[in-house]
Amino acid sequence: MTDSPIDHASPAGPGGLDPLADIATLDLDRARRRGYPEAVFCEGKTADQVARIAQELARRQAPALFTRTTPDTLAGVLSCLPDAGHDESARLAWWPRDVPDPSGALVVVACAGTSDLPVAREAWLTARFLGRDARLIVDVGVAGLHRILAHLDLLRDAGAIVVVAGMDGALPSVVAGLVSCPVVAVPTSVGYGASFDGLAALLSMLNACAPGVAVVNIDNGYGAGHLAAQITAAPSTATPPADVPPTDACCDIAE
Repeated sequence: MTDSPIDHASPAGPGGLDPLADIATLDLDRARRRGYPEAVFCEGKTADQVARIAQELARRQAPALFTRTTPDTLAGVLSCLPDAGHDESARLAWWPRDVPDPSGALVVVACAGTSDLPVAREAWLTARFLGRDARLIVDVGVAGLHRILAHLDLLRDAGAIVVVAGMDGALPSVVAGLVSCPVVAVPTSVGYGASFDGLAALLSMLNACAPGVAVVNIDNGYGAGHLAAQITAAPSTATPPADVPPTDACCDIAE
């Protein structure tokens, strides 16, 4: 136990009963254990389920992100956390509204086209919520290379760059060939028929010729922003908790 308002030992609410036992088990220890708070994937959940989760997070004063919101699930969040921040384009909500003071290295999010902007904004806002100075540059796809080259100084100041692109998914390779920092590539489902809802961009990014490119799943702006935030963390925020001893051995992971 710590002096934190979050009880890491038990999820039980008043009366010793877990109010979410029938729908969810919150990872209230994640912020202490990993340095980053809980995230709630709202797609597939009902508005009532999301509202109940938000209510419990509010009771525990536990910061959280809510990803892939819909108007109904966002209303569920705001019914319990009325002061939460939210971005309809990114389908993202966060609580508390005020993001931490930035630390670590700069994160730049480069968006190939305006149609990719919802995923790019999800990555950008996630990195900011996780405590990074994050900048967003938009509509810099390979159809006009002068557009990305105009931001070269900013790109070279970054500790990590998230590159979001659909269609042919070529922009991450271009960016990675110009900078020394890691590039996190995000394929989007934007494109005509043979893009196969982002599969073409995904395969292109996985086959990037330039080294130093990591690829997340299609439309996964949250995962990209989180990875970029971890890459750029100041050393103190990347240190494991004292009760998790470092080891060089591999661990068996149970299902």
